[in-house]
Amino acid sequence: MNCSTSWSPHLGMLDPPAMERLHRAAVQILETTGLNVHHPVMRQQLAAAGARLGEEPRVFLPGALIDCALRSARREVVIYNRLGQPALFLSPHRVYFGTGSDLVFLHHPLTGERRKSTLADVARAARLCDALPEIGFVMSAALPDEVPNENREPQQYASIVANTIKPPIMTNFSRLGTLERMHAMACLVAGDDRLFRSHPNYVLYGQFVSPLQHDPLAVDRLVFCADHEVPLIYIPTIIAGTSGPITVAGALALAVAETLAGLVMHQVRHAGAPFIFGACLSRMDMRTMIFPYGSPEWRLSDLVMAELARHYGLPVFGTGGATDSQVVDAQAGLEYANSLLIGALAGINLIHDVGYLNSGLAGSLEAIVLGAEQIRWVRRFLAGIAVSEEDLALEVIDAVGPGRDFLGEQHTLRNLRKDMWLPYALNHTTYEAWVQSGARDYAERAADVARQLLRMHEPVPLAPSLAADLRELSRLSEWPAL
Repeated sequence: MNCSTSWSPHLGMLDPPAMERLHRAAVQILETTGLNVHHPVMRQQLAAAGARLGEEPRVFLPGALIDCALRSARREVVIYNRLGQPALFLSPHRVYFGTGSDLVFLHHPLTGERRKSTLADVARAARLCDALPEIGFVMSAALPDEVPNENREPQQYASIVANTIKPPIMTNFSRLGTLERMHAMACLVAGDDRLFRSHPNYVLYGQFVSPLQHDPLAVDRLVFCADHEVPLIYIPTIIAGTSGPITVAGALALAVAETLAGLVMHQVRHAGAPFIFGACLSRMDMRTMIFPYGSPEWRLSDLVMAELARHYGLPVFGTGGATDSQVVDAQAGLEYANSLLIGALAGINLIHDVGYLNSGLAGSLEAIVLGAEQIRWVRRFLAGIAVSEEDLALEVIDAVGPGRDFLGEQHTLRNLRKDMWLPYALNHTTYEAWVQSGARDYAERAADVARQLLRMHEPVPLAPSLAADLRELSRLSEWPAL
């Protein structure tokens, strides 16, 4: 009998009692400390659902209300691409990788100069991601300096969907009106509002101010997403030692409480609307006052949040492919590798920030290639080891016997290409060949790959009428030149 199975790697840290202890700590924070909700309508809706109102804007959430929200939240969320095809299945251990958003600085793709981001950078990054099969979703990458606030997010969205069919995760930090315009554009892509609700084609990433502060715009975004069934990531950024306790356990308790508070508001507004769990948590480097993306604390918190999300039955959002280095160098490679591998082993559904440099202030196209290269490695590692009679190869081992080689065996030919992949820019040559080709480092080779993909790759074009409608809604006079 040819029994086939596989051996796959896993990573975990919390047993059920530990998860329950962390959950109870978060519930205690919401029941006894409460949170500030600077949104009168939401305060009244929470009160009607069973919350206790303190002196405005304080609200206290009972454990029963939290349990109710956890029961009503959608268990599986599917995100569709621009063509209406299912692209992201946000169920346990389904892992996807994507870029980050809103970098103030980008390195120029030709000169390498670090300069203010532009709308063309958004378009370039999206097109590069469209060409890289390792990237599953796209964020804006750049915060275009030349675009006024009231048009920034709609023009980011238009530039993304014109250059990739992959689903975008969008931000909205200006005002509710820009979110309404951007959502109208997404409904045009889907076909109409009804089709968007059944086939959502973007996710909104919404944040608020920690600790325990939910400002009016953040809650407005939450309400809009609940009402329109836009999948929502509503998570805190906890800086241990400043916006949260210095201890990782305390910062995690706060992070879980804050995310659960968002879930309660979201489900009170629209039970069953799609909500995505998670948190960004790292320590503050008190020497430099930098919020380090490469810290082990961030990797630990990603692991815990992923485990707790599965315990709750919720999709989860996390971070990987980011570095505190200013350029693509050995530090970037180390921090990309750690974060992407741990995030994937943790089973985070949406791992964002691929391509980030300089603690989330800058990025580059070669950094996205570096991330894609590592993601390919990670996916092969996650696939584990196939185990069948063919894979165990006992017959061929017996036939070859001691002292011979396996190069000419049919078994080798049959299985050679099964897991074979070619690197984008990794050096798999001899020292002499490397010197002869110019002794160029990884960053230079990755930049060449990015430029070549941008020259060669043509994304599926928008229909002319849709392209015209998107430009009109985004107030984009012309498409950014690549």
